[in-house]
Amino acid sequence: MGSRDRARYLLIPQGSCATKGDIQLFLENCECGYTMAQTESTKITSTNREELLEYINNLQSEITEIVSEIDDFERLQISRKIEKENELLSANRKFNMDPEKGIQLLINKKFLERDPEQIASFLYQGAGLSKAAIGEYLGQRDPLNIQVLQAFVKCQDLMKLGLVDALRRFLGSFRLPGEAQKIDRIMETFSKHYCLCNPDTIKSTDSCYIVSFSLIILNTSLHNPSVKEKPDLQQFISIHKGIHPGGDLPTELLTEMFESLKKEPFQLPEEENAWELTLAFQKPQREGWLLKMGGRVKTWKKRWFILKDNCLYYFEYTTDKDPLGIIPLENLSVELTEDSKKPYCFDLHARGQTVKACKTQADGKKVQGNHQSYHLSAASHEERESWVQSLRSSISWNPFYDTVSVHKKILAIKKDH
Repeated sequence: MGSRDRARYLLIPQGSCATKGDIQLFLENCECGYTMAQTESTKITSTNREELLEYINNLQSEITEIVSEIDDFERLQISRKIEKENELLSANRKFNMDPEKGIQLLINKKFLERDPEQIASFLYQGAGLSKAAIGEYLGQRDPLNIQVLQAFVKCQDLMKLGLVDALRRFLGSFRLPGEAQKIDRIMETFSKHYCLCNPDTIKSTDSCYIVSFSLIILNTSLHNPSVKEKPDLQQFISIHKGIHPGGDLPTELLTEMFESLKKEPFQLPEEENAWELTLAFQKPQREGWLLKMGGRVKTWKKRWFILKDNCLYYFEYTTDKDPLGIIPLENLSVELTEDSKKPYCFDLHARGQTVKACKTQADGKKVQGNHQSYHLSAASHEERESWVQSLRSSISWNPFYDTVSVHKKILAIKKDH
């Protein structure tokens, strides 16, 4: 049975008097209705699709705007973080040159409060700080310095430590100053704290103070190559006879101290020059290889660059200790540039003035540079963007140089007329 026959059988009652023409008209109307419904459905589907595509495009635009805003916010946060790190590095460097002014700068920049415990904790952690500068600050007799010294000593966990080990820990956290009165204040404060932490080892603060001084002297005598006659145990014991309040210290205790120090010397912080050589280029804001255009000979040379403390240093090799050149980032500008021979270029310049930098000659002598700009090339677009952002956040401005530049231009104009 065909489709038309089935329709006729289902829709027309048996025994009906409907003619053949009526049946034909009925079937054609059914087919027409089906076609119209199908067309209307297609129109609705097409309209929905256009609306959906428009919605998706709008959504994509909104997402793009949000992502852009997030990127801008992240870049701003990174820039602020780098700027804050640069301020902290500059303040630390100021402390290393002048401890009193350095602490005041840290307080002014809101890195520290004028709180002895907070300052003491900062000095105890000692990140990027000179051990000699710490000792110099702790030895001062101003009320704040004395309070900081007391809090600094309390940062040391001396519980259940022998006196030699306690001194070893304490003297490793800073360098004793050279002035006797400063040493006296520091060691007296240490002795009080040690006796509080270990009341059963040495009961008298005065005895602890005397023994601590004698151990520092013994360390030098035992381990300094220039001292030819080394003291022995009996000499060390004998100098402590009859000088301690409340009676002599046990011979066993003095023997233990002598043998411990003889076996392992105090590891005192190095001299300042050695410290600076070790830490000068640690923890840079950025480092990496860049190509640098030569000054006299216009050729590209690969150099290792280090950005730290508002200065850009460059070396021939990563293992070099002395830089080939130093570029202070003061009153400089950074600009993206195009070069037909090298991609990803950027320039450092002083807006028409000579960049105040120095370089190392072949004989090792450092001389002032004569560059009006430094032409540099990175390895990729991302590296160039990162270097430019880091450099811009490290540049400091001094209005003095702008004033001098303006006066020079005025004088040049007057001279021409």
